[in-house]
Amino acid sequence: MTDLPTPPVAATRPHSFSAHGVTIDDPWAWLKDPGYPDVTDKDVLGYLEAENAYFEAVIAPRKPLSERLFQEMRGRIKEDESTVPQKDGDWLYWTDYETGGEYPRWWRKPVGGGDDQLILDEPALAAGKEYFRLGALSVSPDGRWLAYAVDDNGSERFEVRVKDLETGDLLPDTIPGMLSEIVWTSDSRGFLYGIANEHWRTDNARWHRLGEPVENDVELFKEADEGYRVAVGETSSRKWLVVATGDHVTSEVYLLPADDPSAPLRCVSPRKQGREYDVDEHDGTLFIHTNDVDPQFRLVTASIDTPGEWIERIAPSKHFYMTGVTCFADFFIVEGRQDGLDQVELHRYDAGIAPVRLEFPEASYVAGLGDNPEYAVDKLRLSYESMVTPGTVQDYDVATGAIETLKVQEIPSGYDASKYRTERLKIAARDGTEVPVSIVYPKDFPRDGSGKLYLYAYGAYGYAIPPGFSTSRMSFLDRGMAFAIAHIRGGDDLGQQWYLDGKLDKRANTFNDFVDVAKGLIARGFTHAGGIAIAGRSAGGELMGAVVNSDPDLWGAVVADVPFVDVLNTMLDESLPLTPGEWPEWGNPIEDAAAFALIRSYSPYDNVTAQAYPPMFISGGLNDPRVTYWEPAKWAAKLRATKTDDNVLVLKTNMGAGHGGKSGRWESLKEAADEMAFVLWQLGVEE
Repeated sequence: MTDLPTPPVAATRPHSFSAHGVTIDDPWAWLKDPGYPDVTDKDVLGYLEAENAYFEAVIAPRKPLSERLFQEMRGRIKEDESTVPQKDGDWLYWTDYETGGEYPRWWRKPVGGGDDQLILDEPALAAGKEYFRLGALSVSPDGRWLAYAVDDNGSERFEVRVKDLETGDLLPDTIPGMLSEIVWTSDSRGFLYGIANEHWRTDNARWHRLGEPVENDVELFKEADEGYRVAVGETSSRKWLVVATGDHVTSEVYLLPADDPSAPLRCVSPRKQGREYDVDEHDGTLFIHTNDVDPQFRLVTASIDTPGEWIERIAPSKHFYMTGVTCFADFFIVEGRQDGLDQVELHRYDAGIAPVRLEFPEASYVAGLGDNPEYAVDKLRLSYESMVTPGTVQDYDVATGAIETLKVQEIPSGYDASKYRTERLKIAARDGTEVPVSIVYPKDFPRDGSGKLYLYAYGAYGYAIPPGFSTSRMSFLDRGMAFAIAHIRGGDDLGQQWYLDGKLDKRANTFNDFVDVAKGLIARGFTHAGGIAIAGRSAGGELMGAVVNSDPDLWGAVVADVPFVDVLNTMLDESLPLTPGEWPEWGNPIEDAAAFALIRSYSPYDNVTAQAYPPMFISGGLNDPRVTYWEPAKWAAKLRATKTDDNVLVLKTNMGAGHGGKSGRWESLKEAADEMAFVLWQLGVEE
């Protein structure tokens, strides 16, 4: 592509390290600023800024297309959007946007009637800031106080503030460096939270009392294992505060009376390696959702007085993957997936009454509990959508089974579902395993192999990508493209075993599944080699790096957002925020030579070779604590120096943001428009 400007070239500096008898050269290691998280090295900043300037030069001729895409996507979003009010105690709560607003406003009004009350004005808090993100937000049980947390640089180190909702004044109580939820005690005089330590790890649960100096806050729990993270919560009845600790494979839960947080912590059951569990409570009985005997999970119960004595209530099922249990005053809800499709079951506490499974109308969809803050209810708030059905808010009448639709996502520029088709396919991977694929396409989409297709996946941490609705995606569909989600191993789409079959020494299954899904879609006439754009972010960016190394000819364009691609170096650096907690997912290459060899065999950065690579759009965030900025930077530098093609490669680093990219609904949409313009340009769909 001779019309492109000359890309920047990152200098190389001799650097090597040895582990397990292997010496590895890493001449771009200098891109990690030794002062991180403060990045001040002039050479590092100079390279990132040069890459950003190159990106702007490359994208400049596509800006008219990017602007059209942005306007299209914006036109599908209701500018003054608002949520359906939901009752919590004496108040109805909801959010809305002002026309043109980047951030929502938070409102409430008395259930018995009265004026609307603006309790938090995000636009005002974000004014003048390049980045703004609201984290935890919680109103005290008596409705008097609002505790909320904000991050204004993308580092995910939040500051807690407390507002008096009667006067509108801020209390002097300010807690910096918070990284957790905020959970009030029942007397509304204090709350639980957790502080991030110097390694950005939440290893504690603390109790703050209003009006007390933060240095007097009580540390309720301290985790000794550096790989574990601590979280705070509460049971649905709000009688018990929850302090949970764990990593990706093991958990341990403690309970505290919500009216007496000074009481001794009650351990539900001491940690056992490889066992996960979570807890809710109803009338002194604990409802414990656990994988102790089966990766499909089961439900057991125990008395609050003898919490370790578990009695099976619902046995594990081969086809039903139990993902969660929520207690209400008169019933409990079991959520899960039947052969990969969301299910919601209503169970009475009387085990003799048969459960009711809610029915949903489409072959592929996303459904589950919505916002249900109250314990005693006769209606359940549900959410529903599919790849062709916009987001829908419903109330389910527990007594009659009737479902009332309260709101359907409005698309101001218009939407006609009959113009599109969606399917759920199964495509065999190379080992014979059938991988589900959710796909949506225009109803007149050709099936002769001439079409263009956008393929997305994640495939890690047991996170399933839901086949939901997207207004942005319509800009691909309305240009004749198809959009597919590959539900590859590494996620838990088909159960926890599906996740286990894509991690550690089975990691290659994730990459192979993705490649084999692409080949299967080609075989079914949806597209052709080179007609596929692929995308993934974070651990999904690792997937992108692996498959461009293994099968570069398949892809017509690649989008890798905040990609986890320098896997070996990161897993060897236990000082980094996430590393110790990541070893159960990837392996510990410091202590385990086999893990070192395995990670080295697929780590995208370490496996860049002298071959032709497809066009690539890579992004990073300077303040990203999850995937540090130097991972995409080093990868882009090595690709530029090594690849044999002249296909365009751009690296865009958000200099004032973190893992999620720019904040604000329009600013983030502009970033999406640039990526989409890049894809359409490279696939030849539209210049």
